[in-house]
Amino acid sequence: MSGILDFITVPLSYGFMQRALVVAVLVGAVCAVLSCYLVLKGWSLMGDAISHAVLPGIVIAFALGLPLAVGAFAAGLSCAVATGYLKENSRIKEDTVMGIVFSGMFGFGLVLFTKVDTDQHLNHILFGNILGVTARDLIETAIIAGGALIVVLAKRRDLLLYCFDPQHARAIGLPVRTLHYGLLTLLSLTIVAALKAVGIILVVAMLIAPGAIAYLLSNRFEHMLVIAVAVAVSASVIGTLLSFHMDAATGPCIVLIQAAVFVLAFLFGSARRSDLASSG
Repeated sequence: MSGILDFITVPLSYGFMQRALVVAVLVGAVCAVLSCYLVLKGWSLMGDAISHAVLPGIVIAFALGLPLAVGAFAAGLSCAVATGYLKENSRIKEDTVMGIVFSGMFGFGLVLFTKVDTDQHLNHILFGNILGVTARDLIETAIIAGGALIVVLAKRRDLLLYCFDPQHARAIGLPVRTLHYGLLTLLSLTIVAALKAVGIILVVAMLIAPGAIAYLLSNRFEHMLVIAVAVAVSASVIGTLLSFHMDAATGPCIVLIQAAVFVLAFLFGSARRSDLASSG
């Protein structure tokens, strides 16, 4: 029992671990809620595209002396809008367009990064630096993540109908185009909020895994939301504490735990389907 208490209390005796844990929980919760919509909509690759596309925005914002979050959000939203425009005005499928846009912007960002004199470490941008989160970073993440979470939950029914059946949503008078770009904006904001925690690359996993796990374990969207948030928050807490004791990177620990839970959910779902088939 004392070992479990030490596992929890020893890391929390440090201020940087307290901040890291709060940020991890905030990011995990908003990513989990949004991931349910992305999985249902089939937009998992969109999260990948936007997360990679924010790199040039970060570098340009640094060069201009602007907050990095502003540049990241502008670049992410530009990527989403460009993807939608190219999809609507060409014969190329959406996944191909996303691959071209995000790889092009990511390459542009890497070129800019090598040419701009910056004290930002590339590994911190790519993989996050949650243990280096300051009080200002914590407030910024709380505002962005909290705002995005409130909007998603307030519009959850409209977004659900749009993701599940956009034609029906249009037929009953919902502003489908507004919901489309609203969801993209929320996705960009969520990625910006997660940059400090897990970086550009690992945020993709946090935007996919919770929703995928919940999708395997539930047939109702309300239950999906609860399961996804529970998994993401638990993985964020355990991964953060585990990284302290293992002296390992926090972001990868969180993502690895979510991946392990996904495997367990897949095995559980397969076993349950086999039981139903045999009993039938």
